[in-house]
Amino acid sequence: MSGREGGKKKPLKQPKKDNKDLDEDDMAHKQKLKEQQKALEAMKAKASQKGPLTGGGIKKSGKK
Repeated sequence: MSGREGGKKKPLKQPKKDNKDLDEDDMAHKQKLKEQQKALEAMKAKASQKGPLTGGGIKKSGKK
């Protein structure tokens, strides 16, 4: 056991990913995902403007 072997070992370097050419189907899919993300953000913003949804249900009295 030598002192140099202890500790974390460095991970091997991953090869760089090639920039593959995207066809029309991939581009359409990415565009659809972007639109869904924008719609989700818009819904979150709209929902945060309103108050909490605590209007219905059974109301508990303060007595025990």
